[in-house]
Amino acid sequence: MCLMTHISLYSLFFIPLVSCSHPTQETVIIEDHLVAYPGRTFNYKMKFNDLQSKQHDVASRIGLPHPPKNRIDAASMRKSLVEIETNSNYIVDSLTHSIPYLIPSAKRELDAIGAEWADILARNGLPHYRFYVTSVLRTQEDVKFLQHSGNINSTTQSCHCYGTTFDLAYMRYDKVTRTRDYMHEDNLKLVLGQVLLNHQRAGKIYVKYEAKQSCFHITIRE
Repeated sequence: MCLMTHISLYSLFFIPLVSCSHPTQETVIIEDHLVAYPGRTFNYKMKFNDLQSKQHDVASRIGLPHPPKNRIDAASMRKSLVEIETNSNYIVDSLTHSIPYLIPSAKRELDAIGAEWADILARNGLPHYRFYVTSVLRTQEDVKFLQHSGNINSTTQSCHCYGTTFDLAYMRYDKVTRTRDYMHEDNLKLVLGQVLLNHQRAGKIYVKYEAKQSCFHITIRE
């Protein structure tokens, strides 16, 4: 069969599909109504200053018995870990230097943070957003790679190696509700910060404000 004949048959096959279909154009939502959480702003760096040494002490005590050497070693510890997945309140980011696993109590705390976040937005009549989980369980190989890449916050005594620790981005959010209402990232940061402050004050977590990494570094305490 010649090329022209092949093209003609191909065109005839698709013409009826195009002519008989009635595609609907997606409605574009114009976000032109700025809304805000009315909470008071506070100094994140001052409030969230739980040192790495303090977080590492509790992580090594309640977390995995030893940091996994690599992904294969981490897989052998799966009975002590649970997977975290994107859901209605948060998105697990595309992880390159960690894997989406935590010890069960850390997973419950992350979910509790997500639930309170959603509750605050709903109670204030605000659109629903999801926050991003950007780092979870790291192996020793992950830590070495980060160190070689120049990450100043990566240490051999990383809390992330025990399944007790996760990072939440504070300047990236995903809007779920399709409304004209929208919120600025700084105001959503205030909502997330208020949730973390509540949990910190309740003795549930340690929090370190990471300005250069644009994230809250969180370790559970129990």
